[in-house]
Amino acid sequence: MAFPVKLYVYDLSNGLAKQLSLQLTGKQIDGIWHTSVVVHGKEVFYGQGISTTKPGQSHHGKPLQVVDMGETAIDEDTFNDYLQEMNDVYTVDKTITHLSTDFNCNSFTDDCIGFLTGESIPSWIKDLPTDFLSTPFGTALRPTIDNMYRRPAPGAVSPQPYNQPMASSLLQSVAAQAAGPSASSGGYLPTPAASPTPPSRSAPQPAAATVAAPLQLCSNLQHFRSILSSRRAVAAFFTSRTCPPCKVVEPVFENLASDKSSKGVAFVKIDLSAMLGGEVASAYGVRATPTFLFFLDGQKLHELRGTDVTELRSQIDLLIFQAFPPHPHTSQNLPATRAISLQPILFTQVPALDIVQSKLVSFVDAVPSSTSFGEADRTRVKKVLSGSVIPFLKTRNDMKLKATAPSVDMTKKLCEDWAGVTSILMKALPQSQLFPLVDLWRVGLLDNSISSWCASASVNTNAVNPVLQLLDYAATSTSLPKPTLLTTLRLLSNSFENIALARTLLNAAVSGSTSSPRQTLTLLLVPSLLHEDAGVRTAAASLAFNVAAHYQKPRVDALKNGRGGDRPNEEGEGDWEVEVVSAIVEALRMETASEDVVHRLTAALAFVLHLSPFYETQLKPLLEVLQVHDVLRAKLAGGSEGCGVKGVSKKEVKVLIEEVAGKLCR
Repeated sequence: MAFPVKLYVYDLSNGLAKQLSLQLTGKQIDGIWHTSVVVHGKEVFYGQGISTTKPGQSHHGKPLQVVDMGETAIDEDTFNDYLQEMNDVYTVDKTITHLSTDFNCNSFTDDCIGFLTGESIPSWIKDLPTDFLSTPFGTALRPTIDNMYRRPAPGAVSPQPYNQPMASSLLQSVAAQAAGPSASSGGYLPTPAASPTPPSRSAPQPAAATVAAPLQLCSNLQHFRSILSSRRAVAAFFTSRTCPPCKVVEPVFENLASDKSSKGVAFVKIDLSAMLGGEVASAYGVRATPTFLFFLDGQKLHELRGTDVTELRSQIDLLIFQAFPPHPHTSQNLPATRAISLQPILFTQVPALDIVQSKLVSFVDAVPSSTSFGEADRTRVKKVLSGSVIPFLKTRNDMKLKATAPSVDMTKKLCEDWAGVTSILMKALPQSQLFPLVDLWRVGLLDNSISSWCASASVNTNAVNPVLQLLDYAATSTSLPKPTLLTTLRLLSNSFENIALARTLLNAAVSGSTSSPRQTLTLLLVPSLLHEDAGVRTAAASLAFNVAAHYQKPRVDALKNGRGGDRPNEEGEGDWEVEVVSAIVEALRMETASEDVVHRLTAALAFVLHLSPFYETQLKPLLEVLQVHDVLRAKLAGGSEGCGVKGVSKKEVKVLIEEVAGKLCR
């Protein structure tokens, strides 16, 4: 007799991950998936141990999706015996200490489905990015995810499904964390929910210590093959409860897993005496314990038997080296490059706001009334400027009042009104008269509440992101007047003060026929680096530096952590880096007047080249063709291809140029 098998799928974020993940993590994550198996008239899931309820009656509420997993010939008694054996593996303590995308409800469900049908749960559930819970967004959601995984204690009231007001409050805190150390305590990130009271800031949990699952327990062949397909490097330890030598080497393997596991490197333990562990051993020819197998890209490289811990360490180091060879620049002494601050270059000068307002209002008053710009529009613009924008900027830049956070409602309404009049003025004013408006936004972005709202506007269908709007306007305009171009470049540089907004600007995803934000940014940046005005070139060089620093930081973090497999996923980015390097080198070649521009461009070039995964394959050949070494060395001397009459004069700039030319461009 055949019994139907269903997979119940829940989104623990209630849709918020899909809306906000791209802005806060740099990755599109459609949900925080929790799954359960429904068979023999009951729903089985892993939370606080293995739990069983009537279908749809768990504390997770109604499933978002029900997936038909086919049928099974395994009867209820046999399945109950299987669950009883699984209790020895999926225990309560592992729910608390191994909550991750590698060992959680979904790995349990995958094991059950494999036992019942021989199939596996869908890849879009299994392949949930393993680094999500290490991001500020994931860290902030951790307590809620914990609660939703766990079954209520007997007699306790079941927790309600993830509610929007709580989520809004939580995500505001995430936005402030994502914005970095400069974030104010009043950071605001709007959500579809009603506006809550801003939460207090608290120290984020050390995600690596509490969330990561360095050692994965594998109970069947399907699960093991899933691990092989999702990690470049896998070290598998085949053990048995009745194997004394295994107990000797097991602590060493666990310590290695704790030290060296990463997004690209998995450590797996297969117990031959538990469930279907013997099936895994048979598939790979393991007949004795302890045995260690080492896999690269799913292919077996080496087999080690016995308890030689020195050889075990050597084989694991060799495996990781082969999977993630160190970057050629990591062995070089690069003190000048590594001394460059990763903080963005900002344009923080606040103009006389009353004068800026007066100039902008005079431009507005001069616009003739028409069907596209009537008196109601004129009145609205002047009211928002005088009643909201200018008072807010004055307050936020008054050092005595800066520590006072604006209310959430005030910030939200201000940004919506400000963005609205920006759209009106971009249509009504000529290009030459937009610079006061752009400059107000430049100053506004220095406030975390404003920049966070701009970042979140991209995922709110009712809001327009004014930064992207102004970027697109500048990039697609021909012969943009210098004041408007200059203020736009400075505004874009200030956007990098907020990490979420920076990710929005550098989003490479293309929507339909529209260029991606990064493509648009590059379209504006490249010609600006060669502009005839030194001020524009300085602003463009600053923007280039901020872009390079944004990409440099996660690479440096991966290097400091000593986890090669934690390198950011940058597949397909090589062509874009070639374009950026080409533009920077050409700007350096042409720059003969400003040492400041040369300094910023050289620092940007250093950041792109230092740890780029495309250095050997794409950038190094380009450097040779463009003769970058000679271009940089020329800046140390005067003349037609140098910088100034006598060349670069500042010692720190000279040292950096010599290092980049001699060590990164050879």
